[in-house]
Formats: sequence, structure tokens, C-alpha cells
Amino acid sequence: MRLALVGAGRIGQLHGRLLAAQADVEQVVVADADPVRARASAEAIGGRLAATVDEALDSCDAVVIAASTNAHASLVNLAIERGLPTFVEKPLAFDLAETEALVERIEESDVRLQVGFQRRFDPAYVEARRMVETGELGTVYLVRLAAHDHEPPPDDYIPTSGGLFRDSTIHDFDALRWVTGQEVEEVYAAGSVRGFPVFARHDDVDTGAVILQLADGTLAVLGQTRHDPRGYDIRMEIIGSKDAISVGLTPRTPLRSVDADGLAMPGPAWTSFLTRFAVAYRAELLAFLRVARGEIESPCTARDALEAMRISVAATCSRSERKPVRLRDIGSRPRSPDREERPRKEVNGRG
Repeated sequence: MRLALVGAGRIGQLHGRLLAAQADVEQVVVADADPVRARASAEAIGGRLAATVDEALDSCDAVVIAASTNAHASLVNLAIERGLPTFVEKPLAFDLAETEALVERIEESDVRLQVGFQRRFDPAYVEARRMVETGELGTVYLVRLAAHDHEPPPDDYIPTSGGLFRDSTIHDFDALRWVTGQEVEEVYAAGSVRGFPVFARHDDVDTGAVILQLADGTLAVLGQTRHDPRGYDIRMEIIGSKDAISVGLTPRTPLRSVDADGLAMPGPAWTSFLTRFAVAYRAELLAFLRVARGEIESPCTARDALEAMRISVAATCSRSERKPVRLRDIGSRPRSPDREERPRKEVNGRG
């Protein structure tokens, strides 16, 4: 199989290395808006440099899109025109209207498409989902989400990022839907600028919090920062009537207990999503190769990307308007999650 890789930034380079290491990938053809970066990336993995995106797409059997966010929709459309199986990093498109239009086109086509929400492939998130689905946690009362970057993004990235909730928290929103199997019905979000004034200049925030109510009554609470001096900290905690579990609490969690007998986190602490989710990124790309070959259905569809985007837009509106926002008022009406609603084993709750 020949793969086109469009985008040779940090995540594109990671995808390129992973693809080039697979025995069934005959060649990786690299294209990027920066020809110097494209050449360096192609040479690093023994791939081929394409002069243009069209050349890359026309010479391959499938495509991995890791370009800048504002290019995602146009690149996906080019792939659809060619009928190419497509992997595209989140978000599917830059804004809600563009996402809705693109989802409609994808669903009307026969193109196999997978969106890059890599946490669905992290072993601990997979296990948490299984425990919710089988009822091992009992009635889920509360989900707590922590999302802390080690360092804020570059200043020139902020104006085109779409804002904290659309750029970063969208991963947490997708993970929440996927793990619980529930749709979000209402959100209340707040945000502030605590350390980096550049965010305020672009009507963005470096610190945020969101309360979410799910369709079955479960509550979720998220806290997020663009800076954490100790490292990169992504966690999910689920409190149920039968058990309470954590995802992301390991010796490398960048957190220090001040209790005399508190847990020790010897480190080294995670500092980047590239290392924290290295296993997940590999599993995600291997799954896409199976999608491209027609062996499995997409584990993360365009519709999933749309629902995560709708939650992000609702959170952004809530922060701006300082009031709760219901998802039914944001864009199109949602469809069911990517699996049927799970059977419940307990009366008056989730089992």
C-alpha cells in the first residue's frame, strides 16, 4: 500500500515514522506547504517527496492528513474526489458550518474516513470504556477530566487555533462521549487568562472549566490549563456506585502530593502529547491501515468529529455568554453515539 502524508509538522513526522515502519506500507509520499520541511521528513523515513498535494494524492492508495487545521476540509474534499481512504487529524474542519457540510458529503460518499482522536486507542481509556460498558463501575455518578499542557502553544498559533475548547478540549469531549457512550445535553463553561496575556488579545483563555450534563444524567467536570510547570497532565476519573477508577495516574503523572504519606510520582514526568500517547498513536495508525484495506469500519467517524465539535462550540458560546448552553441549540441535531445505548443492570441508574 502506498500512503500519501500531507503535512510534515510534529504530528505528521510521527505518523510518517509509524507508517514507514509497517511491512505492508510500500511507500510514504510526503507533501507539505513548506518544501524544505517536506524534503527533510521524506528523507528521514526513506519516503518520496511530492512536489504538490495533487501529485501525492494521485500516486497513492490512501492518505494521512496532518496539515494545519484550516487546510483539513479542502484536503479531505480532494481525497473524496479521488475515492481515497482518508485519515485526518482532528478537527475535521475549522468551524461548525464547514464540519457539517463536510460530514454530509462524506456520509453520501463511499470513502472510508477516520478522524484522529487518539485517546480512543490508549489502553487505559479502552479499559475504562469496557468497565463502563459491562457495568463493572455500577451507576456512573461523575466523570472528572484534567487537561494540562506543559507549555502553551506558540503565539502565532493562537489566532488560528479556534480557541481553547475547540483546539484542545475537543479531545476530552470526544473521550467523554466514547467512554460513557452518552451524548452531552448541556454545558456551562468559564475561562480566564491567568498567565499569558497573548490569549486575551485573541478573545481566548489560558485556563478553562466546563460542567457537562450527559443524556442519562451523569455529570462531568473538566479543568484545563495551557501551562503546567510540572509537565503534561491528561487524566480521567470515573466515580461509580461499584468502583472508582483513574486514567492517567502513573509514576509519570506531573503531580506532587503534599500529604506526609502521599503517593510518590518518581517520574520522569510526561512533557508532551507525543510521548504520553505514543502507544495510542501507533494503534490508531494501525487501525487506519485496516480501515483503508476494508477490513474494519472506521473506529472514529466524521459524525463523531462533528459531535465533538458541537460540544466545543457550545462550551465556547457558554463562556462568551456566561450561561448554560444546550446542545440541541448548536448546529444540527445529534445522532446516536457510535454504539447502541448500553443495557443498564441497576434500577434508577446505570449498571
